[in-house]
Amino acid sequence: MTIPAPMLRLSNATNGAVEIPQLGLGTYKVPPERAEGVVAAALEAGYRHIDTAQMYENEAGVGRALAASGIDRDQLFVTSKLDNCNHGHDDALRAIDRSLQDLRLERLDLFLVHWPMAAVTNLVETWQTMIEILQSGRVRAIGVSNYQADHLRTITDATGIAPAVNQIEISPYLTQEPLRALHGQMGIVTEAWSPLARGKIADDPAIRAIGDELGRTAPQVVLRWHIQRGDVVFPKSMHRERIAENARLFDFGLSPAQMDAISALNRDERQGSHPDMVQWTRRP
Repeated sequence: MTIPAPMLRLSNATNGAVEIPQLGLGTYKVPPERAEGVVAAALEAGYRHIDTAQMYENEAGVGRALAASGIDRDQLFVTSKLDNCNHGHDDALRAIDRSLQDLRLERLDLFLVHWPMAAVTNLVETWQTMIEILQSGRVRAIGVSNYQADHLRTITDATGIAPAVNQIEISPYLTQEPLRALHGQMGIVTEAWSPLARGKIADDPAIRAIGDELGRTAPQVVLRWHIQRGDVVFPKSMHRERIAENARLFDFGLSPAQMDAISALNRDERQGSHPDMVQWTRRP
């Protein structure tokens, strides 16, 4: 049975009617040799949204699982991301074709620029190439990841086309309220990576207390917090039981007081890299 995740409309989609499920499976740090099994487990559990990236080097395993699933293509939502070494126009065009080949798809639902790398690349030229890829029919919608406010304004002012999505680090310890507010003004859907602060939330007393009140785990509480805020969220796990547990979010809700208590945990603490620190076009 498909997980009953809410759907959000994407703004720059080619046919104007592309919707993204609010819950998906993340595949960051899923080894290539395990990707097929992990994605297969998620699809069996009802997930229909899979998030991968060229940088993860597991697109081929994801593609095998999608092909073997027997699920109709129009029931799946698949995202990948442009690697840092592929920002050049011709490199990007070759890279999207490789991704489609590895994923065994005729087109992606969403394609993102993985990191802005504003100090070493041309933001506008990269975004113009993404627009070209969108117009070619290879993808249904385009967006970015890890872009800050000035990056978003720069590419949108230059091209007249805002990203459909900005995928950024968000957790109760890094709520990103100013950037999320800008997303709302620009019609950009917010996606949250590292939604559980790389597991740190599991030991947070405030979150555990809310979980005890509701009979839910700390990860379930935080993932529900993301859903109710309107974030698209894709927790990553390689364990079948945890994959299923992370999807059990739609038979309970958080009260306004509980939502506020979780948001109050913000301390602007990142678990991953700050976008200004990622300026490499080849992996270190």
